[in-house]
Amino acid sequence: MKIRLTQIDGKLPNLALMKLSHFYKANGHEVIFQDTVKRSIFEPDYDLVFGSAIFSTSDKKIKLFRSHFPHAKIGGTGSGEKWTVEDFTGDYPDIYDYSIYPDFKNSIGFSQRGCRLRCKFCVVPEKEGKNKSVNSIEQIWRGEGFPKNLLLLDNDFFGQSDWREKSEQIIAGGFKVCFSQGINIRLFDKESAQVLARMKYYDDAFARRRIYTAWDNLRDAGRFFRGIKYLTDSGIKPDEIMVYFLCNYWQKGLTADVWERFDRMVKIGLRPYPMVYDIQNADSNIKAFQTWVIRRCYMKIPFEEYFGSGYKKPEPTLSLFPGYPPFNPDLN
Repeated sequence: MKIRLTQIDGKLPNLALMKLSHFYKANGHEVIFQDTVKRSIFEPDYDLVFGSAIFSTSDKKIKLFRSHFPHAKIGGTGSGEKWTVEDFTGDYPDIYDYSIYPDFKNSIGFSQRGCRLRCKFCVVPEKEGKNKSVNSIEQIWRGEGFPKNLLLLDNDFFGQSDWREKSEQIIAGGFKVCFSQGINIRLFDKESAQVLARMKYYDDAFARRRIYTAWDNLRDAGRFFRGIKYLTDSGIKPDEIMVYFLCNYWQKGLTADVWERFDRMVKIGLRPYPMVYDIQNADSNIKAFQTWVIRRCYMKIPFEEYFGSGYKKPEPTLSLFPGYPPFNPDLN
C-alpha cells in the first residue's frame, strides 16, 4: 500500500504519525510524510491517508485537507474524532519513526497516559482514562549518539505510581527534561516539588529553564498557590514557571475573573499565558489581552493604553464565584 501521513498543525513532532509510520513501514508499505494539507499536482493516489490535528482552531485546515483527500482518516485532539492509533496498529509496541523529522535530534514520548482529574474542557480522561505508566525513561531515550533531552508528552507525570523511580532515572541519567504538557500544580506536595527542583527542567526548545502548569479556575486559588509555594520553597524561581490560564470559558470576555488570576500571578513573578477558549468567536478585547500578555507588553504598557477604544478594567466583583473573597493584592 501507498500511505500519506499529514501533520495538520503543531510545531512538535507528531508521535501518532511517527508510530503509524513505523508500523506501516515495518509491514512493507510505502509511507510518505507531508506537513501540507493540499495535494500537489504530482502526488500519486494513496491507499490510505491519515491526518493529525491537535488544536481545535484548525477547523479551516481540516476542511481544506478533506477537500483534497475526502476519504482521509483524521484524528487527534483537534479533530473531534475518538479513534486512536491503536485502532490501526493493534498492540504494536510504542516504536516511533524519527526519520520523518530528520532535523529533530531530541527524544520524545510518553512515560504515562491518562490523568487523575476530569476537567470538563479536557479530552484526556475520556480518551486515555485514569493515570497509568507506559514507558521507562530508557525506553523513551533514543540512545547513544543523541542528546539526553527528553520531551515528555505526559499529561500527569507525577500522578503515576512509579513517578519517584522515573524521576531518579532522569536525575541519575543526567537528562534534561521538558514536561511539555505541564504539571498538575493543584496536586503537588513538598516531596514532588523537591524532586522536580533536582531535575534539569527546560522548555520545549531546551534553551531555558521552564516549568509549565495551569490555573484554570479561580476556585483553585488556594491549592494553586500552595503548589507554587512548594516549588519556590524548593528553589525554583517564579520566572521559570509558565502558567497557562483558561479564559473565555467560565465567563465570556475579559472579565474580573481573568484579571484577578493575571494580577495575582504577575505580582509574585510568574509567567502567565492566557488560553482563550473558542477564540474564533471571542471578542476583540480578550484576543488583544492574549497578545498583550504573551508578548509581555504588560511589563511596559498598561492594557488600557495598549487596547485603546476607551477600555476600562472591570472592578473585581466575582459574581461567578459567590463567597469568594475579593481581590487582595497582598494575597499570594
